[in-house]
Amino acid sequence: MRVGTIIEAEKMPKTKKLLVLKVDTGIDVRTIVSGIAESFKAEDVVGKKVTVLVNLAPRKLRGVESQGMILMTETAEGKLSFVNPSEAGVENGATIN
Repeated sequence: MRVGTIIEAEKMPKTKKLLVLKVDTGIDVRTIVSGIAESFKAEDVVGKKVTVLVNLAPRKLRGVESQGMILMTETAEGKLSFVNPSEAGVENGATIN
């Protein structure tokens, strides 16, 4: 797991749930397809620090290769929330122990 920053986001056409994200992981920039579009608008997630699972095998979703997973949690009210390292000084690429 690594710290990353979402640098681009767009809604995947013809879907309700999927966003295509470009995430700077500190070691590379990855495309990640995430099923969070019903909870977040693309423009609202750009710039967010996130926790990225980077050691997954790439998988094609609707023709787009997804190269990781963004970790999320759900509040007691059922709202999705990013598991994010928001402390000052936490850099992209930092490992999560």
